[in-house]
Amino acid sequence: MRFASALVLTLALAGCAQLQKTQPTAAEARLSGRISVTVAGDVHNRGTGGAASFELIGGPESGRLELSAPLGGLVARASWQPGLVLLQTPDQQRRFDDLDSLTREMLGEAVPVAALFDWLQARPWPAAPHQKTDKGFEQLGWRIEPRLPALVATRLSEPTVTLRARLDGGDEGTP
Repeated sequence: MRFASALVLTLALAGCAQLQKTQPTAAEARLSGRISVTVAGDVHNRGTGGAASFELIGGPESGRLELSAPLGGLVARASWQPGLVLLQTPDQQRRFDDLDSLTREMLGEAVPVAALFDWLQARPWPAAPHQKTDKGFEQLGWRIEPRLPALVATRLSEPTVTLRARLDGGDEGTP
């Protein structure tokens, strides 16, 4: 829940401070579009959520995820390589051992960022087993429903986390 709240606050403050965008090299894979994350609430906690434009660059072993405000300013960048994950916002930089640690700290649960490279292309991540379902597949405790150029990923355990993404170039609405 902290991640979604922090994302909303970061996007709201984006007009005040921004990071410099970096350009991917020609050799780096790049996926971009809009992403939203919603964490379901319960009787004790209110649900949270946030949305941003994103660029996912590189790959599961080494890459970066950049989040931009609606007006285009870059407000957060997660970059990773083996043994090191950095999260940069306009006012700070934090280090983590891996992507799971970063998402666990911010969301309270690990979100499989490495798998997103494949999930966004409507295929299971090859580094983990999966099971087919009527609308897609289940992997890593998430139900994945790819509908190119969109994706809906729902964590199967409580609290329910729903990640929606739409790649650029789609003809339907944003997540």
